[in-house]
Amino acid sequence: MRGLYLITNDDPFNVLIKKLEVALATNQIKILQYRRKKILPSAQVDEIQHIKLLCEKYHTPFIINDDLSLAQSFGLGVHLGQSDGEVTDAKTHLLDHAIIGRTCANSIELAADAIQQGATYVAFGAIFATATKPEAGDVGLDILRKAKQTFDVPICAIGGLTVENAASVIDAGADLCAVISDVLALDTDAIPDRVHAWANKF
Repeated sequence: MRGLYLITNDDPFNVLIKKLEVALATNQIKILQYRRKKILPSAQVDEIQHIKLLCEKYHTPFIINDDLSLAQSFGLGVHLGQSDGEVTDAKTHLLDHAIIGRTCANSIELAADAIQQGATYVAFGAIFATATKPEAGDVGLDILRKAKQTFDVPICAIGGLTVENAASVIDAGADLCAVISDVLALDTDAIPDRVHAWANKF
């Protein structure tokens, strides 16, 4: 797992699905995460079904944010925040090859616990200040350097990442760069060039 990690935004679904199609068609998205905080759970099932088919078409790993039961019902992987359940539970309930990510803020200790429990990758951030999760802070690059020296699973960076600041983040140790707005805030026709620009950073 190395490259661009795309997370869905809260665009209307008809807009989002078009953007995801052009992004995935580049074959440069290493993981796609479903994160739709403003969408009712009743609508999420239909959205996930559509995106899952798209990810299968382009052979892109697809995971669900926060919701283990939803991930289990679709046979998908999951990304868990610190308050979203235990990695050991995900290991028990998901398929053997399922991707399991864990939010670790700026804590090497939380990452070590997650890896010991079976996390596939560990995520640190917000690396830079971000409007998406202002409460996450601005943890900088040192945590990536420490994690890279300490662990042998992929290191994911998230928070305020752009093509313009990607080099420093990757140099510090990020295997995966998780973004939302740097790709999905663009017009649909601008997305492929942005994704390829990201791919060229790795």
